[in-house]
Amino acid sequence: MSMMKKAVYFGIGALCLTREKAEKFFAEMEEKGEITKDEAQQFVDDVIKKGEEERREFRQMMRQELEDVKKELPFITKSDLEALQARLKAIEDKLQ
Repeated sequence: MSMMKKAVYFGIGALCLTREKAEKFFAEMEEKGEITKDEAQQFVDDVIKKGEEERREFRQMMRQELEDVKKELPFITKSDLEALQARLKAIEDKLQ
């Protein structure tokens, strides 16, 4: 990966970049003659792809962290609560 690409990824923050913002940024670079139209389009595609990959990785990391927290703390899930409610109702019905 070229230094310019690395600098662009770092400077733009691909994680939260929208296609519209990327296209605007690279259009400005193209107008200044810093890159060609093809390079601008490739950069937009690369930045968006990188952003999507990072979002997927971030979501996966967050899911894993939540799973770890759930294992460590005594949380009850909705299905656990529903099962307990059903058992309690069955007991109540037997007692009546």
